[in-house]
Formats: sequence, C-alpha cells, structure tokens
Amino acid sequence: MNLNAKQVIQEGKAILGIEFGSTRIKAVLIDPENKPIAQGSHTWENQLVDGLWTYSIEAIWYGLQDCYADLRKNVLAEYEVEIEKLAAIGFSAMMHGYMAFKGNDILVPFRTWRNTNTGKAAAELSELFNYNIPLRWSISHLYEAILDNEEHVKDIDFLTTLAGYVHWQVTGQKVLGVGDASGMIPVDPKTKNYDATMVARFDNLIAPRGFSWKLLDILPKALNAGENAGFLTPEGALKLDVSGHLQPGIPVCPPEGDAGTGMVATNAVRQRTGNVSAGTSSFSMIVLEKDLSRPYEQLDMVTTPDGSLVAMVHCNNCTSDINAWVKILKEYADLLGVEQSTNDLYTRLFNIALKGDADCGGVISYNYISGEPVTGLMDGRPLFVRSANDKFNLANFMRAHLYGAIGVLKIGNDILFNQEHVKVDRIMGHGGYFTTPVVGQKMLAAALNSPISVMETAGEGGAWGIALLAAYVVNNPNKLSLADYLDQVVFAGNEGVEIKPDPEDVEGFNRYIENYKAALPIEEAAVKFKKQI
Repeated sequence: MNLNAKQVIQEGKAILGIEFGSTRIKAVLIDPENKPIAQGSHTWENQLVDGLWTYSIEAIWYGLQDCYADLRKNVLAEYEVEIEKLAAIGFSAMMHGYMAFKGNDILVPFRTWRNTNTGKAAAELSELFNYNIPLRWSISHLYEAILDNEEHVKDIDFLTTLAGYVHWQVTGQKVLGVGDASGMIPVDPKTKNYDATMVARFDNLIAPRGFSWKLLDILPKALNAGENAGFLTPEGALKLDVSGHLQPGIPVCPPEGDAGTGMVATNAVRQRTGNVSAGTSSFSMIVLEKDLSRPYEQLDMVTTPDGSLVAMVHCNNCTSDINAWVKILKEYADLLGVEQSTNDLYTRLFNIALKGDADCGGVISYNYISGEPVTGLMDGRPLFVRSANDKFNLANFMRAHLYGAIGVLKIGNDILFNQEHVKVDRIMGHGGYFTTPVVGQKMLAAALNSPISVMETAGEGGAWGIALLAAYVVNNPNKLSLADYLDQVVFAGNEGVEIKPDPEDVEGFNRYIENYKAALPIEEAAVKFKKQI
C-alpha cells in the first residue's frame, strides 16, 4: 500500500480529472506531484437515432456515475479509504457537437462531432467568416438547424458542449474553457474570447428570423486555463458520487475539450510545439506563432487551453483498419494452432513493417472506415490497392497500412510545413499507434519530416490532462503561465524519447503519398459503387 497516496486522499489533497471519450469515460486521481494514484473507467457507445449520432442524457449520467464508482472501488481496494474531499476537479469531453437547452431541458438529442449533416451551414459560414468552419463545430450545427427550420431553435437559452453541460450541472456555472469554446465558434487569440466580428456577422445573418436571442446570449462564457470556474454544489456532488461520500465546495477548473487535454498531457501548449494523437481517429495540433496567410479547408483553427492559436488536422480514421487486418491474421494463427497473444502479434507485425521498402513497394492502403473531409470524401470504404508489378509481401503490406493510417494527417500537415512554412521545435506523439516502441514514431517522423517524441506519461491521456488543468488552478502559487507550469512543475525536463526522420524514409513516404493521392479516384469509385447495391 502506498501510504503517501492514502494520506493524500484522506487529507483531501488529491485532484480528479474525468474525460468523456467516444468509447470510454475515464477518471484519473492524481497527487500534488501530478502523479496518477488511482483510475476508473466506463465503456459506452454512441447510438444512431433518426439518422444522427447521439448519446442520451441518461447514458451521460450513468456513465459518469459508473466511472466514478469504479474509481471509488479502486481507491477502496488499494488504499482502504473513501474519497470525501478533493483539492480540485476537472471535466473534459470530445469537442464540438450540439447540446441546446431551454432551462434544464435538452431540446433535441445531443448531436455529436461525428454528424456530417451540416454541409450547407458549414460552407455558408466559412464564406461569411472567411474562415474554415468544419462540419462538426457547434455553430455549424446551430446554423444547419436554422436553415432546416427546426422548431426548437427559437426556444434555445443555452448552447454548449458535452464538457460544458456536465460542468454546468455539477457547478451551476455556464462556462467553457477557451480551447473547447474555440470549437463552438472561432476565438480571437488576442482577446481569448469569441471572435467579435464573426459573432456580429452571425447575428446580422439570422436577424431576419426574429429569434429572441443573440449568439452571445446563449453561448457559455469562455475562460482561460487557471481561472476560477465554480465549485461543486451539493446537488453536483450527488450527481457525481451517488454513494454520498463526496463533499461539495470543491473548486472545478474550466471544462475543456479532448484536443486541449491532449495538448496538456503531451506538454504541447507552447508556441512552436505540437502533438499528434493517433488511435481510432487521429489529429495533429501545431501551436502557431502567427495567423496563417489564408483559410484552408483541411485545417481547423482552434486554441490551446490558454488561448494560443492552433492549426488542427482532424482525421476520422487511423488504426481501425489495421485492427481489422490483425484480427484476420490472428484467426489464421489460431487456425494453425499457433499460440500468439494479440499484443505479441501487433508487436511482430509492426516490427516487420520496418523491413519493408521505404515507399511500401508501390502498394497503398486506404483506411477509410468512414469519410475523410481532408481528402473530400464524405463516406469511406477500406481498400488495399496494388498492381501486378508492386512488391507485395508481408513487410510492405504492414508498412502500407501504417503509412495509410497517417496518410491524411500528412496531407494536411504538408500545407502547414510546405505552403505556410510553419516552424516546429517539438512534436509529441501519443495514442495506440505508438504502443509498439520505435515503429509508429519512425513512420510519423517520415510523414512529417520532423522529430517525434513519445513520453511514458502520454499514455495517461486526456483524463490526466484535465486533472493537470485542475491542479493548475489550485497548485500554482507563483502564477506561472500554463506553458511554464507544464515545463517546470509537471514535466520538469522530461522531453521523452525522440526519433529523428530518416531521409530515406522521408523520400519513400513522399513517393507513397503521391501514389496515394493519384489513386484517390479508386476510393471515390468504391464509395459510389457501394452506394448502388
């Protein structure tokens, strides 16, 4: 038993972070030195209801309560103590989407970031704002509901994200961390608030509709990292801990999105740093020194939790197609009677990819389980493409899938590095793509032609990231900036293990991606053909 951790919990000095991911809700309890001392989780899945992806309000609260109960169970088993007081709490969740309320009542089911029914609204707003407005952003959902003449829009008195909703319900505060807010409508990095010009243009656009509200009337207040965002109410404490042990009055940090917590968990909030999250989906976040020269459809502009401008390349797909192929190969191994754990099989297959040709011998993998807006496809079909003359072997097969998993990510980042000449000092990788040492790092270094670092703590993920943001509110007596706090207090010189790009790999990946882009019409044809049968 860790007596120090037990004492930390008993004295109410532990800090709790909870993040709602797309398939798992995770809780992490950390000590005053920011080290995880207990965890809990809950598995959940979104539902397709009336053609839209959603999670029910009941699923949100059951999931939160079950996740906290799992954490409480872990603490009781490990330390033989109840959680009664905490130093601080933070909530984060998948960004964007649409949660519209009148009073405490949700007006339509929660529309998640996965929904792509907002094409007309996103296109019109992008033109109006002269700024790329993605399909999944809250403002796109709101304007699409207006264009579709949805009856509920006139009744909205609050519009928020999942993290903002949970925070509101447990603190009574209608606020949002600036990073999550920047995925509702663009934020001005100078004011660290919603862009006033865009807000005015939107209000003018919808004025003829005669709604009783203006945009700022219904949006949560944007808060910077470190600001006071309220305290856990008695009702909120019971919503979180149904056993009744957790006491109210605990400070709660501004709620954030999963992109922001990923940046914090990888120490990538300072300008000229970045991170790549690569798992079921993938995205890169590069913190910019200045505005880009113009908008790009492939790049989403958000902010760090302390308001610095970030260029985000968001990809709907990453490792799911690799997982499907490994499952097939595992079935083949089982058929032969070869004992092989799934983890060992992943390790062997990832490592064999290192023996493949730098350009994968000409073979190409499209990992499109779903569509990819960066490459202009609203739907997807997983494809493996080869010609009779390509070097088709297991090493090239696996390497092509590893390249394909980050191919769209490369296309988006090539705009940043080659057209906008953005400079980056450090890119941190985290997620399942990097689980096998060296392999994923080496592939991403080749794709981005940049050194890639991985830290052991990056595996702690967004729940740890939001716990760090909660700690930043209560454990920062010297009032350090968020970047300095992470550098000096949390990571204290730990920059992870770095792998530099191999010039041969870089050249090979460039040949691969040119083949990949040239063959995209095959993917487009597969999507069209599949829809006809």
